[in-house]
Amino acid sequence: MGTEIERKFLLKNEEWKSDVTSKTRIKQGYLNSKKERTVRIRVRGEKGYLTIKGKNISATRQEFEYAIPISDAESMLLLCEKPIIEKVRSLITVNDKTWEIDEFAGENKGLIVAEIELKSEKEIFAIPSWIGKEVTQDSRYFNCNLISHPYSSFDKNTL
Repeated sequence: MGTEIERKFLLKNEEWKSDVTSKTRIKQGYLNSKKERTVRIRVRGEKGYLTIKGKNISATRQEFEYAIPISDAESMLLLCEKPIIEKVRSLITVNDKTWEIDEFAGENKGLIVAEIELKSEKEIFAIPSWIGKEVTQDSRYFNCNLISHPYSSFDKNTL
């Protein structure tokens, strides 16, 4: 069984941009966006993926990801709930840990989040100066929820 342990944060500033080691365009859609399980199709660069995730329990959930032909992924995106999530993912390494910074486009433009995958929920890791508020438990920031409640609809007074 695959397991994902991930923490998610908003950013305080743009200092992270000088440390980016790579960038990739991502398009992803959901065949199922229910909180008990999500089924996601993703095109990342020139590769396609099918990902099934279980319900979040704290920062942990089951995750199964499979490479699929890019042509299949692009066709399956047409079957997904709308809108399709589009973002640019930047990678940054801090003390041997990789941070993924997602800059969203479309109806989620303006949203930038940082994620870090861990080996355990109790793992200690360095928090860079550009990291802001943690939103791991805030379901508004789950990618699957950004379809029905995009960032453009957030009450900015509650952020």
